[in-house]
Amino acid sequence: MDVPDGELLTIGAFAARARLSPKALRLYDRLGLLAPARVDEATGYRYYRAGQVERARLVALLRQLDMPLARIAEVLAAGDGPAAADLIGAYWADVEAALAGRRALAAYLRGRLSGRSSEMYGRFAVETVDVPAQVVVTEKRHTLADELPAWIGAALGRLEEAARECGGVAGVPYVAYHAEVSMESDGPAEACVPVADEAAARRWAERHGRTWETAVRVEPAGRLAYTRVTKAQVAHPQILAAFEAVEEWIAARGLTPAGPCREVYFADWAAARPEDPVCDVAFPVR
Repeated sequence: MDVPDGELLTIGAFAARARLSPKALRLYDRLGLLAPARVDEATGYRYYRAGQVERARLVALLRQLDMPLARIAEVLAAGDGPAAADLIGAYWADVEAALAGRRALAAYLRGRLSGRSSEMYGRFAVETVDVPAQVVVTEKRHTLADELPAWIGAALGRLEEAARECGGVAGVPYVAYHAEVSMESDGPAEACVPVADEAAARRWAERHGRTWETAVRVEPAGRLAYTRVTKAQVAHPQILAAFEAVEEWIAARGLTPAGPCREVYFADWAAARPEDPVCDVAFPVR
């Protein structure tokens, strides 16, 4: 940038005006958030325009919000005005949602570690149901907890679309967990949709298996121990308490888990209210 030297400030003078340290300014430059107006090729000295002060202060304030660098760059690119304000509002809504989840998790862990597990589990009524053999088309994926909801919606949507080629949907969709899915463990999880025509399903899987890790199998008839949860209870960690309540119920009755646990989605998620039942947390048992 060609700026007359008389209009430039040294990094020290600019830092004093922006109420930041030269170290912070060098960091912002390295991160691509605030480049100097000019860098002397011989000495490496950085020079700034006075008009960059507000941008420097904005970067500093956004970093105090622990905003990721990519989102800071989006705010800066939006300039001054409603668009930038909306980006900050969206980021803070995400922060508050994450904090609410952590608050709920802390309450759950306190209850669990203080011996009040039975009190938490008592909120979930557990029953059994016999299910017939089913042909299911499936899509399996290793995923962490933060990516799980989006993947479930997309995978079940793809499988329900595929069911049109497989005689139609013949039962309630579900997701089976072959190992824990958390922020440290990536499953895998398996989305499953029952279909009516096994032969057509196997032809469909042959065409798409490599693209989406799809498969077809026959789920044998069996019994499920399950508890019904609301849309609000599907959120982490409430869903953990539901799974543990079913596990405790199974153990107390001398039953044995006979397959991976699952979430059975029987309601329209988009239309459901927080208090509406939407999902069964279930374990195959024998």
